[in-house]
Amino acid sequence: MLISPAMNAALREARFDGEAALDRAGEQSTRAAAGSVPAAGRYMSGPSQRCLRTAEALGLTARTEAALADWDLGRWRGERLDEVTAREPEAVAAWLGDPAAAPHGGESLRDLTARVGGWLDTAADGAGAGAGGSVLAVAGPSVVRAAVVHGLALPVAGFWRLDVVPLALTELSGRSGRWNVRLGRPLRSAGER
Repeated sequence: MLISPAMNAALREARFDGEAALDRAGEQSTRAAAGSVPAAGRYMSGPSQRCLRTAEALGLTARTEAALADWDLGRWRGERLDEVTAREPEAVAAWLGDPAAAPHGGESLRDLTARVGGWLDTAADGAGAGAGGSVLAVAGPSVVRAAVVHGLALPVAGFWRLDVVPLALTELSGRSGRWNVRLGRPLRSAGER
């Protein structure tokens, strides 16, 4: 199970900044949704402040997992998409059109998907059966999208067709080579149920 982290200012600005922490609104919505988090045998979190603070606000004691790090966008980190597009339109076009491209000097989409897919298969192999063996991780939207692409054996370019909203639960069940996916169930506060 993967939960996308709460909203923050960087996400509102379409900024490549997975390190930005939650803002007050994101923290409040996360705390309100804490009661709707399913139980799991193991809890993990991507290493970004956004993921760690979301896990904390949900009341989870989560182990930081490096393989769940957000997409490394190299020198674009901290910049807004519109700024980069204005300055480097060819590089952005290559990044969006070629899964092997990494014009920012970071990780390509193909590499991101392989990294997350490797984690997914390993986590499933070690999870065991039943709720006690299940894994719940707070991970950035790019990680959730990469997990779905890998889990369903989609073409890597399908990544761009998936939307992951803040505080949504995506469930992958099965095993390496045979996954089923339930996409984006929003976590709700007690008053929204």
